Amino acid sequence: MSVMSLTLRLKQHALALGFDRVAIARVSPSPDYERYLRWLQAGYAGDMHYLHRHAQLKADPRNLLPEARSLILVTLVYHQPVDPALRADPSRGQIATYALAEDYHRLMRQALIALDRWLAGQTGRESRGRVFVDSAPVLERSWSMRAGLGFIGKNTCLISPGVGSDIFLGGLLVPETLAYDSPPQELEQRHVRTGPAWRFENGRVGTCGGCSRCLAACPTAALREPYTLDARRCISYLTIELRSAIPLELRPLLGNWVFGCDLCQEVCPWNRRAPQAQHPRLRPHPDRIAPPLLDLLALDEAGFAERFRGSAVKRTRWSGFMRNVCVAAGNWGDPAVAPLLRHHLLSSPALVAGHAAWALAQLRGGVGRPILEEAAARSDRPEIRRAILEALMQPRSGA
Repeated sequence: MSVMSLTLRLKQHALALGFDRVAIARVSPSPDYERYLRWLQAGYAGDMHYLHRHAQLKADPRNLLPEARSLILVTLVYHQPVDPALRADPSRGQIATYALAEDYHRLMRQALIALDRWLAGQTGRESRGRVFVDSAPVLERSWSMRAGLGFIGKNTCLISPGVGSDIFLGGLLVPETLAYDSPPQELEQRHVRTGPAWRFENGRVGTCGGCSRCLAACPTAALREPYTLDARRCISYLTIELRSAIPLELRPLLGNWVFGCDLCQEVCPWNRRAPQAQHPRLRPHPDRIAPPLLDLLALDEAGFAERFRGSAVKRTRWSGFMRNVCVAAGNWGDPAVAPLLRHHLLSSPALVAGHAAWALAQLRGGVGRPILEEAAARSDRPEIRRAILEALMQPRSGA
């Protein structure tokens, strides 16, 4: 079988497995690696120390699979429209669209393993390829751009013309030589006066142009400048990756996001006509679409595990999730949450209790202050007393 024939059949099989797009790049030193190192050195990774530990491995995919010759990149659309009224309701917690359905890691990994087995069966290979879905030190977005799947936008997401940025990325490193897709051609600046632009094999041009909606939409100013994200201020990082307390000055800016954030993608013009997810396992779970904060505050660890079974939300663990919910409740400010916040203040681990204290101080009408003063007098936990005193000194959100 010729290389071209094998490649065409491989792509057809990838689409049959449920992926929306597939492209192949020749393995070489990683694109954008030096830029990535500068990003790390600037401290923008925050507490994601594993990124520093794995940094050298990202220089070349052959550090993961020495015999690799081809890098197969796939995308899977997860876009789902969410009722704007639910988005705007401060009494409801907001979960990033990608986490409304089944955890994509397992779904994509299973399909990529099946793709690797199929390819090995065609070529007689006995060894395994290297599958990755956010699980290996590979610069997925840069490699996806190299393979022609899209361009990296000012919000640092991969934008696939005709599809948008609501896409999952995955990859497969294999030793076979395949037919490689052409990278997009960067247009000369004399043709593009509003920023970099790229022409793809199908003739489409990808560019952010003069648009800066994503920068304006980010409430925490995490996009320091076009194409540069400071994770330390990103709502997704703060609600998922950060394991410690959310900085006081950022809490009012989180609004009612309890897991991740979609703001910089929702405003992107490339997502205006984005196709809806077609994969049956990516249908949103009804309980995860803007759930009431009162329901979330009432979850114990067992209830959390049950409600988010098979969901990416479980990455935060109960304590991290409840920390986020307390912040959202404080930003809502409704006195109805006071009893549940009091419970967390008195009974939950320090991480949750400290954020419950902050939330109580934010409630309208000052209804949380007596609860805090009583708890400060009764608590035998010094860290909780400190959190209460700190909370009482904070101005109320929106005051």
